[in-house]
Amino acid sequence: MSQVAASDVASSARLGRLGEILAHSSYMVGRQTRNLFREPIWIAMMLVQPMFWLLLYSQLFRRLVELPGFETDSYIDFLAPAVVIMTAFFQGTWSGMGMITDLDRGVIERFLATPARRSALVFSQVLRSGLTSVIQGVIILAVSLVLGAENGGPVGWLVIMLAGGLVSAGFAGISQGVALITRREATMIAVANFIGLPLMFFSAMLIDFDLIPRWMQWAARFNPVQWAVDAAREPVLASPDWSLVGLSMLLLAAFVVATTGFATWAFRAYQRTL
Repeated sequence: MSQVAASDVASSARLGRLGEILAHSSYMVGRQTRNLFREPIWIAMMLVQPMFWLLLYSQLFRRLVELPGFETDSYIDFLAPAVVIMTAFFQGTWSGMGMITDLDRGVIERFLATPARRSALVFSQVLRSGLTSVIQGVIILAVSLVLGAENGGPVGWLVIMLAGGLVSAGFAGISQGVALITRREATMIAVANFIGLPLMFFSAMLIDFDLIPRWMQWAARFNPVQWAVDAAREPVLASPDWSLVGLSMLLLAAFVVATTGFATWAFRAYQRTL
């Protein structure tokens, strides 16, 4: 009985810690959201840029669907999920800039003097990036409806939103870790650019996977951006491969866990320098 009681106490303690982490993380997300609304130019940039991609690319590449190999005759249907993923990807990649701002202003050090859960300071940044990308994705898909996209119906919307949130959260973990290790804005910008463009172009974001060169197809299979594109695009195709969607989602979830672990490790390393 004593062993059972001890096990119950340990389980309750773990649940209590988890609840505390979630509560503190939600507070931090609220704080970061308020900071964002104090600088509305960033809200405009977050919306204008993906709209530019959606409107420009849908016209520039609309005749690509005439090439053999495309599984849809509507390029806007093909493109809209990719714009959601592209926006989410860049949102996550650049999210470390907020951490650097907090480090420069001594905000993180002040939070370390409070009872706030240390893991919540990192997890909230990852969570905020994912949630922001979901909101952006809803707006992008709504605009694409006006342009003639169907987006796979309600199930397609849910899958696209989940894929966007996961890929954003995954790269936010990397971005937060890099920010905590380097603590320099210039280095953060260089790393974001170094990661961003190669991973974007080593994916089938703008063209069918079967139409890119074989060596790029091989590289894309190890690219989390491609996993998100696969998951988000399949529901809008005539014959979606749901096994590919499931596998891509599992890979993205594992990616989020791994990169959040990296960010947590980087935060502990930062604490040891204080």
